[in-house]
Amino acid sequence: MTAAPPRVGPLLREWRNRRRLSQLELALAADSSARHISFIETGRSRPSREMVLRLADQLDVPVRERNTLLIAAGYAPDFPETSLQDPRLRELRTDLERLVGAHEPFPALILDGGYDVVAANRGVRLMLSGVDPELLESPNAMRLTLHPRGMAPRIRNYSQWRAHLLHQMQRQLALTRSTPLRALYDEVEAYPPPRHCGAELAPITAAPALPLLLEIDGRTLAFISLIATFNTPTDITVSELALETFLPADPETTAFLTAQQHS
Repeated sequence: MTAAPPRVGPLLREWRNRRRLSQLELALAADSSARHISFIETGRSRPSREMVLRLADQLDVPVRERNTLLIAAGYAPDFPETSLQDPRLRELRTDLERLVGAHEPFPALILDGGYDVVAANRGVRLMLSGVDPELLESPNAMRLTLHPRGMAPRIRNYSQWRAHLLHQMQRQLALTRSTPLRALYDEVEAYPPPRHCGAELAPITAAPALPLLLEIDGRTLAFISLIATFNTPTDITVSELALETFLPADPETTAFLTAQQHS
């Protein structure tokens, strides 16, 4: 039997519960009434297109899921999903490549919603030295980092960094119903740990965030990661792009990367 399509009311109630808002709190934020919100959630009232988008905005629903809400309410989706290869996004892609290049000598890369690498600079290629070429054919950040033939054997605080990445994916899965993302999570979560895992280095206590401790050319470098996304995107593809930059967590890492840039 074919499952019935989702109704907008239960979907909105689910998002409201995720945000831990009462019907009254959501109503006040959306310039509505608790009675109307209740009627929408129970199916007694069909929200207008404008109301669906207003509630989605107040609930901070991801752009892809806003289309799901609109379809469930009986409306056409509002947000396109444009390929990065489309001429309409050519200038954006050029800007992204220019942005990661400007971050050198420090590593920076652009990821899509499935953690596939869209663009990367020379600093990232330095981090990936020794990675199995097969993993580089269709590079995915989670596979490159956690696969036994990827960076994993050189990550000196593998357990901590693995837990951080899996938690990051869990938070994203809580916001989407992405089957490919769930499959990726199940895949990387099942990877066996590298052999050195029992003798890991402790994270740098003075670092402002959990560092990635990565062995490169016989020395351990320390990075902290920063992720940035677009503000108020109107395209699904753009909404799911993320810029991840790696900053040195100690003077030794800064000196090594700077020297590599001039070598």
